[in-house]
Amino acid sequence: MIRPRKMRRIDLTILDRDIDPVIEFLGRRALLHITNDGQVEPQARDVEAVRRINELLERIRSAAETLGAALPQEPDDAARLPTEAEAARVEEITRLVAALCERETAAREERRRLEAALNEVQAFDRLSVSAGDFDQLSYLTIRVGRIDAKDRSELERALGDRALIVPLGGENAADGRILAAASRKGRFALDSELKKQNFVPAAIPEGGAAEISEEVLAGLKARIGNLDGDITAIEAEKTRLREEWEKPLVILASDYLIAAQVEHLKEGLRATSTVYVLSGWIRADQLKILAAALEEIAGGRVAIRAWTPEELASAPGGTERVPVSLEHGAFVRGFARLVFSYGAPLYGTIDPTPFVAFSFAVLFGIMFGDVGQGFVLFALGLLTGRRGPRSLAGLRVYSTPLVAVGISSMAMGLLTGEVFTMEGLLAAPTEIAAGLVMRLFRIPGEPPHQILHLMPDSGSIAKLFYFFGFTISAGVALNSIGLVVNITNLCLLKKYEKAFFSKTGAAGLFLFWYAVFIAVRIILGGQFIWVDAVFLAVPALCIFFGPLLWRLVSGERPVLEEGFLVFFMEGFVEVLETASTYISNTVSFLRVGAFALSHAVLSFIVFTLSEMVRSAAAGPLFSVLVMILGNLLIIVLEGMIVAIQVVRLQYYEFFSKFFTETGLEFAPFRFRKGEET
Repeated sequence: MIRPRKMRRIDLTILDRDIDPVIEFLGRRALLHITNDGQVEPQARDVEAVRRINELLERIRSAAETLGAALPQEPDDAARLPTEAEAARVEEITRLVAALCERETAAREERRRLEAALNEVQAFDRLSVSAGDFDQLSYLTIRVGRIDAKDRSELERALGDRALIVPLGGENAADGRILAAASRKGRFALDSELKKQNFVPAAIPEGGAAEISEEVLAGLKARIGNLDGDITAIEAEKTRLREEWEKPLVILASDYLIAAQVEHLKEGLRATSTVYVLSGWIRADQLKILAAALEEIAGGRVAIRAWTPEELASAPGGTERVPVSLEHGAFVRGFARLVFSYGAPLYGTIDPTPFVAFSFAVLFGIMFGDVGQGFVLFALGLLTGRRGPRSLAGLRVYSTPLVAVGISSMAMGLLTGEVFTMEGLLAAPTEIAAGLVMRLFRIPGEPPHQILHLMPDSGSIAKLFYFFGFTISAGVALNSIGLVVNITNLCLLKKYEKAFFSKTGAAGLFLFWYAVFIAVRIILGGQFIWVDAVFLAVPALCIFFGPLLWRLVSGERPVLEEGFLVFFMEGFVEVLETASTYISNTVSFLRVGAFALSHAVLSFIVFTLSEMVRSAAAGPLFSVLVMILGNLLIIVLEGMIVAIQVVRLQYYEFFSKFFTETGLEFAPFRFRKGEET
């Protein structure tokens, strides 16, 4: 299509009980570009529902992070609005994971404390110190004394993991001597429990410090070994839970991502206590699809009102912008982002994307002509396409442009005869093909081994000038298309004054074309005659006196609102700017030929260097290496430079002709933001 799809403005009046499934349908099908016209205050936020959804989402994320599971950033295609059953499942999963996380945290923290205590006791053990120095330990509180065997079991049960109980003299020692060790922070709890179990403190005899530290070391190492076993078991449990719960967590995350988006949308809708009003734009061809779906979802309880853009424009205060939805084939669609990065076309005007797609590919190919390098770009386009590896899915937007410029570069490479900077590979096929054509049309002479020779030499300077003339012609064509598009758009928008009497209107187009006609005639040997001055003066005067002429044509009285001097200066500047703009916009396309020439020179340098190193000791290897690195440099560096130059030509020499006012891109509400409309 040359013009955007037809649109309809609709209002949906939806009961409170039906709003969630309706929004779910709209988010899944991406039919409605939602607007908020501000006629009624938005519905107050359902704080409790939003809080509950965010809480459950956070718990899902926390559980997934603990288990090492990956969650989606956008809802899955199969996701649905969650119910209480999903909430209960989140509770179940997160409770199990939280308990496991607490066990792991406690075990690792305990191991850290025991490791610090072990290091301190080991340092203490290497020193010749008295028993009284046990009180100087930073991490441990140590108590030595006697306790009845029956009370020891109760003491161990009461203290649990908070303290280490070590029998002195072995498990079967008759005197009941024990060593109790706890962290410094837990010493009050230790002393309290020891007192309850009738613990009798005893002094550490001189020379007994070594024995005690050995007992403590052995006990600490045993406890650390037990904790290592517990941590390993916990890790195994996490692995098992991840295998069991990763998929349910992904599904639940998708469900609650949808719920979060639904609640966020409901915040901005016009509503009463029982009814929501959802307004927006929809493609005209999808209005019946929406009506049928809502009939099924809500059982006929949704009221739909629809207007055409023309009906809204004729209503009082009808200034709402109509979003633009463009219909493209696979090739043209790949260049839509380039257009929208500059701006969206106005609704009802011509879609410039087909012209952009064709001219981008052609201009890139002219500046980057090489069969081999073009094939690399073509292959990259296929790899980043829908059937390419998933790891390259993020580059899918570049797939079609890469395929297009790859084919264009290969076509130009066939003309220049270059394959990875080497000119000789296609010499024989080119001579055969050229010979057949020359025989068919009875053209005298020897068939060339290159159709187009860009490297300047004594025999090709004239051909090089012809090539630059061709690039200027391409500039004339692209500028002309931009002007025709602008004139057509202005007529469609009924802005006839600018369509006929502006520098980018019919007067400017005629001035441009006639100036080009004079230039071509002079180049071919003609002369400038007095009629040329007349035909140049007429459109220039139309631009100069444009506002006055339009008032006459439209039946109004010509008036110089700001005086003759201001009018004269504005008209003079407008004509001067028109001439300078068209000259600069046309000459700017010389860069196409310049970059084609620089590509040929760079390719010649790489090929020459490769031939020069071939005579060295490891010549063939270095020659291949130079060839690979040289081609890689050309593909990456010059490829980027050429792409930037083409984008610049599109923006400044083409878009500037008609993108004086931009529209609004059609952006329907959807759960998955990365999908195409």
